[in-house]
Amino acid sequence: MEEIRAWFVARVPTTWSVGPVAVDADRDEILVTSSLAAPEPAGTRAVLAQVKRFREETREGRVVLAHEAEHRFGRKVSWAASCGGEVFVFAHLAVPVMTRLRMEERSVLDTLIDAGVARSRSEALAWCVRLVGRHQAEWITQLRQALVAVEEARAAGPDR
Repeated sequence: MEEIRAWFVARVPTTWSVGPVAVDADRDEILVTSSLAAPEPAGTRAVLAQVKRFREETREGRVVLAHEAEHRFGRKVSWAASCGGEVFVFAHLAVPVMTRLRMEERSVLDTLIDAGVARSRSEALAWCVRLVGRHQAEWITQLRQALVAVEEARAAGPDR
């Protein structure tokens, strides 16, 4: 992850972000987020206009960087901008994930569909994952930190 972050920080023009860009990645995708200065006067319409302008003005450069990064890291690159306390993701992957669910678990998803919360089991499952992520963010962060420590311990261990 540090290699990916360093690669983008070194290549994304400093005019694209107030401070360094934020870079997140998983097995499938890299998300690069630029922080935009809050517009004066602030307001929803002004924020949306600023994000739209940024998206249009940087499109060509983002495409070039994404192509390079996708070739180098073997993952799709998505872009976002944060402005006025909100994050606007321009395009990102929706990756299918296979899972096996028992009747009780399928029943939860079907209830969400019947209640109009979701249109499909896939959408209901994504809704559940977002809900857990939102309400258990601190615990998820602790798990991720523990995994980093495990990786560091493995790397420092004896060669196989």
